[in-house]
Amino acid sequence: MSVMTIEELALALPPRGAIAGLDLGTKTIGLSVSDLGRGLATPRTVIKRIKFTPDADALLAFADREKIIAFIIGLPVNMDGSQGPRAQATRAFVRNMEQKTALPFVYWDERLSTVAAERTLIEMDVSRAKRADRIDSAAASFILQGALDRLASLVRAAAPRDD
Repeated sequence: MSVMTIEELALALPPRGAIAGLDLGTKTIGLSVSDLGRGLATPRTVIKRIKFTPDADALLAFADREKIIAFIIGLPVNMDGSQGPRAQATRAFVRNMEQKTALPFVYWDERLSTVAAERTLIEMDVSRAKRADRIDSAAASFILQGALDRLASLVRAAAPRDD
């Protein structure tokens, strides 16, 4: 497994394949998955966190089922750009995953992803109780969609032009 930048991932990826988005919380891991063409992120279920090993096993089983070729993981950066304890915990999780998988991870700035997810769920008239169940996967979907949009722009920029 390796940690890559989004630019490195764009160069390393095959033309098609699903990517997973992760919103790592203290109690759950929100999940989302792209389509094979990597245009659209779709929220999936959450993994209820227990301890690292069962959490990692559940994540890798999910990746195997969905045929995931890479992970985009939200990095909780403070609004001023600094990184606090939550960002350190996310980096530690990824370091521990290095022992368990060869799939690449890309950190993605997740500032305001939960806020955007909450607003979207409210606009969809999802009840408060159901929002609590869906917020982490919705946030993972926002994280993944941002990365997918960036990947698409990198691929377009690298494509030869017919001028």
